[in-house]
Amino acid sequence: MPHILVEYSSNLERGISVTALIDGLHRAVVQSGLFEPAAVRTRALPRDIYLIADRAPENVFLHIIARIRAGRTTDDRKSLGNSLLRTAKDALASLPASTPIALTVEVQEIDPEMLFRHVTIK
Repeated sequence: MPHILVEYSSNLERGISVTALIDGLHRAVVQSGLFEPAAVRTRALPRDIYLIADRAPENVFLHIIARIRAGRTTDDRKSLGNSLLRTAKDALASLPASTPIALTVEVQEIDPEMLFRHVTIK
């Protein structure tokens, strides 16, 4: 763990490289030192069907969920969330300043009793 899930409106792809965003978020998580690099999973989920706020076609959204094992301190979770937010804001900086953006980051702890795994990656 963690699993970094990036959900975004597909119109975001016209203005940024989602591949570069995912790479940057993955790097930020690894560099946090909170997790073993082999445990980090980062992926993007484009949404082709969405409505944002007033439905203006130029509106974009980006929602990042970090699902982590329980046991990290509040400060560690906040640090992770802020690092992901900074990384995403840096990636979005290439959009025109007038682009309406809804950006959120959420850090969730996974219930250890409900986690079932089989991993052979080292």
